[in-house]
Amino acid sequence: MLPFCNTETMALHLTEISLMVAPGAHAAVLMDQAGWHTTGKLFVPDNISIIALPAKCPELNPVENIWQFMRDNWLSNRVFTSHDNIVDHCCEAWNKLVDQPWRIMTIGRRKWARGS
Repeated sequence: MLPFCNTETMALHLTEISLMVAPGAHAAVLMDQAGWHTTGKLFVPDNISIIALPAKCPELNPVENIWQFMRDNWLSNRVFTSHDNIVDHCCEAWNKLVDQPWRIMTIGRRKWARGS
């Protein structure tokens, strides 16, 4: 869990993704138009290509379904007692999701985007 969404933390995130890419392989990462995603100052590892989604089109970004699932199932309808409590709950929710890769695959799908 990082305290900010900015160019520096995005670079750290891309570095972590890069470490998971198999040797000789190349990853494509979808990104929306957040400023820290589109700045020329962002370091992008050589084994990653960024695919920029059009601005203001959350329906094209499958991760939006992931965030909604986490809110609906683990993060909504509760009173947080402190900043640390929010961070703890978010980390717990994320770890629950990571332990369910099949759920991530199904949540991220869009019925209208499937081929025949």
